[in-house]
Amino acid sequence: MPASPPATRVPFAVYVLGLSIFVLGTTEFMIAGLLPTIADDLDVTIPDAGLLISAFAIGMTLGAPVMAVATLRLPRKATLLGALVVFVAGHVVGALAPTYATLMITRVVSAVATGAFWAVAAVVAVRLTPPGLTARALAVLVGGLTVANVLGVPAGTWVGQELGWRAAFWAVAALAGLAAAAIIAIVRVPGDDEASAPRLRNELRAFRTRRMWLALATTAAFQAGVFAAFSYFAPLLTDVSGVSERSVPLVLALFGVGTFIGISIGGRVADRGLFTNIFASLGALTAMLVVLAAVSDHPVATVAAIFAVGVAGFSIAPGLNARIFVVAGDAPTFAAAVNTSAFNVGNTVGPWAGGLVITAGWGYVAPVWVAVALTLSALTLAVVAWAHERRFEQEPQRVPDPVT
Repeated sequence: MPASPPATRVPFAVYVLGLSIFVLGTTEFMIAGLLPTIADDLDVTIPDAGLLISAFAIGMTLGAPVMAVATLRLPRKATLLGALVVFVAGHVVGALAPTYATLMITRVVSAVATGAFWAVAAVVAVRLTPPGLTARALAVLVGGLTVANVLGVPAGTWVGQELGWRAAFWAVAALAGLAAAAIIAIVRVPGDDEASAPRLRNELRAFRTRRMWLALATTAAFQAGVFAAFSYFAPLLTDVSGVSERSVPLVLALFGVGTFIGISIGGRVADRGLFTNIFASLGALTAMLVVLAAVSDHPVATVAAIFAVGVAGFSIAPGLNARIFVVAGDAPTFAAAVNTSAFNVGNTVGPWAGGLVITAGWGYVAPVWVAVALTLSALTLAVVAWAHERRFEQEPQRVPDPVT
């Protein structure tokens, strides 16, 4: 019999996982638009309310690897559903929270559940997807997060403003419940049984190699670069470019559209060559950031450059995620969780670094130059990783040292 043609489509079940990521991503970011109403209702300052965002990021950073270890021997579908149950419970309690402290606890709990879901969903998506489409499948998951920024966050903010912030929490809890029902009905994980469950010792083995640490460092440096610039787009637009404050959400939505386009393109490129995707994306991102800094006093050019930064920057996401699976080999669960933490380290370091230069009095263009420096550091790490990979491939028979 003639060989069947290679698959060209990502399975529908992966899109179900992407929609679930959309729900989880919405709650991560929508709270930024609800800070004034939360602060008024719970009688705290807006900076105190802002700590709810930081708490979520910290919960994701620490919770993803911890929960990956804690659930390693459980069936992956059960872990996905368990994470969603905890997520729903966190939002129900959050919607009813009588105090700021209670809400803070629910944010951390929800973040831990989100980290656990993300890491396992990445492993399941790769397992469900035919060879040659891995990066494209991971792009679907990252795309869910991007759509959350473009659609979910504005919608959640609108619900919170019109019906109160608690209504937004109820809405997210309901959507997460629907996501759980869809996973029950549609997602089937091959080999999802106790006999095939991964072992922690095997999962940790990949962390003895330089390949893994270079991959994680590249992820963190790239993400820090993007968020060093992105976090201060609003004041850059209003105070430097002269864009009206009312137009800022539209520009940020355009950036979100750019990220979605970039992820879609990057997934296809990464399936043809991971380092091709990584080098091209980081090179294009660096160039677009330089352009943004150069044209920042021209409103139309600034808007176009911000859109281009979104396309160039997020085109790398599928390649970075797929690279972790290549390095981890047949024990990817813990590695995927730590890669999630690496993204969140970038989310934390980038805004902090951008804020430092603003505080130093260097203006709102300065964070863009910080982003250029961080992106160049990510490119340097990628080049080192590529050179190390070539040596690794040329010596297949050599018994690896504890650090290879």
